[in-house]
Amino acid sequence: MAIALSQSTLNDLAADVSRPGYDRAALRPGILHVGVGNFHRAHMAWYLDRLFEQGEGHDWALVGAGVRPGDAAMRENLQAQDWLTTLVELDPKGLNARIIGSMVDFVEVKPEPVIAAMSDPAIRIVSLTITEGGYYVDAQTGGFDAAHPDMAHDAANPEAPQSVFGMILAALRRREAAGIPPFTVMSCDNLPENGHVCARTVTGLAQLSDPGFGNWVRENVAFPNSMVDCITPATSDRERALVRDRFGISDAAPVVCEPFRQWVLEDNFPQGRPPLEKAGAEFVADVSRHELMKLRILNGGHAAIAYPAALLGHHFVHEAMADPQIEAWLRALETREIIPTLAPIDGVDYGDYLELIVNRFANPEIGDTVARLCLDGSNRQPKFILPTIGDALRDGHAIEGLAQEVAFWCRYCERRDEAGGEIAPNDDNHEALRERALAARENPLAFLENRTVFGPLADDRRFQEAFARRLTSLHENGTRAAIESYLGG
Repeated sequence: MAIALSQSTLNDLAADVSRPGYDRAALRPGILHVGVGNFHRAHMAWYLDRLFEQGEGHDWALVGAGVRPGDAAMRENLQAQDWLTTLVELDPKGLNARIIGSMVDFVEVKPEPVIAAMSDPAIRIVSLTITEGGYYVDAQTGGFDAAHPDMAHDAANPEAPQSVFGMILAALRRREAAGIPPFTVMSCDNLPENGHVCARTVTGLAQLSDPGFGNWVRENVAFPNSMVDCITPATSDRERALVRDRFGISDAAPVVCEPFRQWVLEDNFPQGRPPLEKAGAEFVADVSRHELMKLRILNGGHAAIAYPAALLGHHFVHEAMADPQIEAWLRALETREIIPTLAPIDGVDYGDYLELIVNRFANPEIGDTVARLCLDGSNRQPKFILPTIGDALRDGHAIEGLAQEVAFWCRYCERRDEAGGEIAPNDDNHEALRERALAARENPLAFLENRTVFGPLADDRRFQEAFARRLTSLHENGTRAAIESYLGG
């Protein structure tokens, strides 16, 4: 019979389950994290747990927070098990389970409790995982989307905000009024220059209601950039059953992940930080090159395999990677067109990094789905693929394969695979995307008319011609022929 996870049952767990060796009662909060999902618990919470295990940083424990209705369910699940999480690393050589104990509280999912917790002088870092699309970025300009209804509301009601950024500003106002130094705001989301993006949103919102306070935020609050990496699939009944049957633990919200993590941070923490380098994180002066490497080779690689794999009917990512054509397509696109857009990094061999990525994608234990990689393409393509095309065009590099990737996405947006099977809607803009994708059968450039996604790239004749050529061939000859055409080019 499975043991219900809690602080009082830790000693009853099976011997092969690793658990905290530190005294959790002695931990003190130092970080408030907004967005306690699977990735956060597999990544940041894991690093802190590892640090605490070394007897270091015990005044940097995590307090969870959330601003979305779904966060309340996570809070309820974690509260019932004393904020503990079962984390299973899906290593092909053998599964490893660890109880993560670095979280000590999770505030009520309402604005006032979140603001009050952020205002606590003990909180010196507010960290975020709120998804790539959660930063109110204007897709056309890349700047702050001041016209968004959430931002308009919070600008008009600074003491009763609805968004996490309004809550951050409300807490900063309280701290400033009380003479408490501002916390550092640390984005852990998977987007380029995440610290700069976060800073533009926070300061932009502040400027809407109080330009003077906006200037104070710009001058006094740190927003370090970071690069994060750990493939973390969604939790389903399958994962809960794995934890129950393999490790004898009843956990309402377990997490599974790959046995690889990377965290590179800009060392910009005026109010201090935990010594995470002792747990394996890297602190550097400039994250940008590491960030671009990961966003283009890994995330761009995910996009590269996602849509042809879906069109060919593959369900799991490791199944797609076992398809020789898909693996060859990935390697060729990365080597010919993606890696050439990257500047060198001391001590990093991009070929070795690509090999690591290929092996990670092929891990059969992860159970990562092709549908997850296809999710939210209208937000992910402008972050992971289209900037690479822009840089390649600027530098005179080839874009034939990158145009093919966009063509695969266009064909996917028709929501029918090559066998005629229906593809479930997987994007907030799925209806508009489908309409344009179907129109592109007559006029390929119809798909590029979505300015919110493509911006000025839609007007580049070189991209237009490559995309039209590749999409037309895809329509006429199918996915496998499109891949073979590129591989033979």
